Amino acid sequence: MHRRTPCVGICSTTYGDLVCRGCKRFAHEVVGWNGFDDAQRGAVWERLGELLDGSVGKFVEVTNRELLNERAAQLRVAQADALSDQRLAFEVLQRSVADATDLERVGLRSLTADCGNARELVRGIDHEFHNRSLAHYERNYRIAAQ
Repeated sequence: MHRRTPCVGICSTTYGDLVCRGCKRFAHEVVGWNGFDDAQRGAVWERLGELLDGSVGKFVEVTNRELLNERAAQLRVAQADALSDQRLAFEVLQRSVADATDLERVGLRSLTADCGNARELVRGIDHEFHNRSLAHYERNYRIAAQ
């Protein structure tokens, strides 16, 4: 399910962030993306996927992939079968923030008491994903990202 770019249209690197608050890429990756070869892009996609999976896993557990797949089909999540449990859970949660989706009915369980609905979970996951991306940047480039 690869889009051409991880961009989600809310780039904070234009305001000086070293890690985008939208797509979680590093500023130099945002700027240089069109010049990257397939291997470079693949490495970025892989890192983002691993960081997202870890972030989702901190907040939510997939208890029934079949129910999750059914909800994903209703929400028209593209290539749901190819996504990890965590990525599919995040896609479903993102598309469910406007309604009062019962997590159990879509095969999910919240792992944190302070995040009980889709909106709170997405907010928490996004915050964790950004923090993990910042930590990855700082560890690899030895520069404080904030």
